[in-house]
Order: sequence, then C-alpha cells, then structure tokens
Amino acid sequence: MDAVDRKILAELQVDGRLTITDLAARVGLSVSPCHRRLRELERSGAIRGYRAVVDAGALGLTFQALVFVTMRQEDRDTLLGFEDAVARVPEVVQAQRLFGDPDYLLRVVTADLTAYQELEDAVLSALPGVQRLNSTLVMKHVVDERPLPTRAAPRAR
Repeated sequence: MDAVDRKILAELQVDGRLTITDLAARVGLSVSPCHRRLRELERSGAIRGYRAVVDAGALGLTFQALVFVTMRQEDRDTLLGFEDAVARVPEVVQAQRLFGDPDYLLRVVTADLTAYQELEDAVLSALPGVQRLNSTLVMKHVVDERPLPTRAAPRAR
C-alpha cells in the first residue's frame, strides 16, 4: 500500500459516497487508475464495505452502556458459545475479547435505563458462561466514529 492508496482510504472514510471522478480528483489521479486502485483495495480487504453511519438518537437509542463481562470458565466451548450468543443480541453493537480481567467488553445501546436493565436481567446475564457483569454508563461521546489513521506506520530501525 502506497501513499496514494492511503489517500484514497482517507478520502473514503470521510465521504464514502464520493463518485470515482471526485475521488480521483482529490487524490490526484485520472479516473481509470483511481478505479483500478479502488477495486484492488476492495479485493484485498483493505476496504471491507460501505455503509451509512446512522445516528442512534434518531432511532430512539439514547442510552449506552459499556459492559465488562467476566466468564465463569474460559475453556474453548464456553468462549465460543458466549461469542456466538452475544453476536445474536442486536443491542450489542460492539463486542471485544480482552486479555486479563475482565474477559469481554460489550458496547450496548437501548432506548433508556429501563430497557437496559431488562436486557441485562433477561439476556446478558443468561449468556453462556457469564459469571459477572459490570456496567458503566456512557455519559458523553468525546470521539466517535473517527476515521482510521492512514499515514504509514513508522519503520523499525
């Protein structure tokens, strides 16, 4: 990946609806080479897809919690069962397995505190292998949906 590919990625992260003509102009290429590079970035998996970023509040999802999950045991079947089950909970918009304690971090969106409490009691606490849930409520988003940095990583010397 060279500097031009990184420019393409930077521009598309800001505006994924750019036409190929506008994208080419912004990165200093003609349309055909820009289109070839774009297709290669898609084919290689550097660009995983395109989507609309939807405001949660517009959907009435104004409550967010970060949920730290500690597992009862950490054998392969338990972890895979938990991960499979949590992937099917639509209110969980992000799930990450962590090193150390706790074992997982979930980002959960709901309409309000009551809806979150019902979700935790009925769904999250019943996920396979869960020993303990510890929730922290999100007060404010300071950085949200930031584009990934596209500058080249420093080289080891």
